[in-house]
Amino acid sequence: MSVGTSGATEAHAASTALGIAPDDLPDGLVVADEAGRVVTFNAAAARITAVPAHTALGTPLERALPLEDLEGRRWWQLTDPYGGLAIRVGQPERNLLLPGGREVLVSARYLRTVPTGPVRRVVVSLRDTEARRRTERSHAELIATVAHELRSPLTSVKGFTATLLAKWERFTDDQKRLMLETVDADANRVTRLIAELLDISRIDSGRLEVRRQPVDIGTAVGRHIQAHVAAGQPADRFLVRLQQPLPDLWADPDKVDQVLSNLLENAVRHGEGTVSIDVEPAPSPREPGSAGTAVTVSDEGPGIPEESMNRVFTRFWRGSKRGGTGLGLYIVKGIVEAHGGTITVGRGPAGGAQFRFTLPVSAPAYLS
Repeated sequence: MSVGTSGATEAHAASTALGIAPDDLPDGLVVADEAGRVVTFNAAAARITAVPAHTALGTPLERALPLEDLEGRRWWQLTDPYGGLAIRVGQPERNLLLPGGREVLVSARYLRTVPTGPVRRVVVSLRDTEARRRTERSHAELIATVAHELRSPLTSVKGFTATLLAKWERFTDDQKRLMLETVDADANRVTRLIAELLDISRIDSGRLEVRRQPVDIGTAVGRHIQAHVAAGQPADRFLVRLQQPLPDLWADPDKVDQVLSNLLENAVRHGEGTVSIDVEPAPSPREPGSAGTAVTVSDEGPGIPEESMNRVFTRFWRGSKRGGTGLGLYIVKGIVEAHGGTITVGRGPAGGAQFRFTLPVSAPAYLS
């Protein structure tokens, strides 16, 4: 029996005892025997390295996995698992390079029959770095977006304040008021952006706190519509339908306001025609048999292209070129899900965009 075959048999016996096989593992697994020859090379390792398992089995570990560090040095010669210090038990995870410059995350464990004895097995774990690269790209995009969004209002604030300080007496009261109103609006814009960044940080880390209180969702909707009317929108552009009786809703009123504000703002700014808001009882999204409250916001505009539907709630998605950070709907989804609710996007009856979120009625812990 060859080394590769005996090793494969041993690995199969071990996996049978555990109830799993090496090919079931999500990460690459490479095992070398006491002679340094590969006895296990699972499917994930073959996918990550682009080396077929039958080619790797039975070959020296350094040939099956010709890894280099980021400075171009051969990793197995540096680490020397079989001839190095007898007290070493492995190598921590680090970024290494495969032939062709492909980056992988590698960690290793040295198995000995007795402490400080000869190495009996070298177990290597491989991970693709694509997910990490996507995260890093997302963080880079976030930083670039924030820098861009901050530059404009801060430049305006700096310019107007410097002008006022240097030439205060030259301006009329009306001119001063206009400049200060612009500074105030730009300061509010910066404040909103910082609040969005804090929300994203809390959502990503699972630390978004929900302080539940009784919420009258109908009154909240009416308040937001009144704000849009006061800002110049015609009152007959909004159609509100409340289906009574609604169950008592316990939610974070500030965060519910944030969700309603974002959805209505999008409908008014990017949609057309009548903006319809339907509030009705609905089954709880995550608690079968329990009650919930659903809010649907739809418009009569061109709607969202079918191919974009699955990206609406991701970071930096923008439905148009009319500004914005592209973070609002990502935050909305995070807030709704922090309440134990769900949110969906689709096409409304008139062909425009339709957003529907459902919240469980819930209650504070001290009332349950």
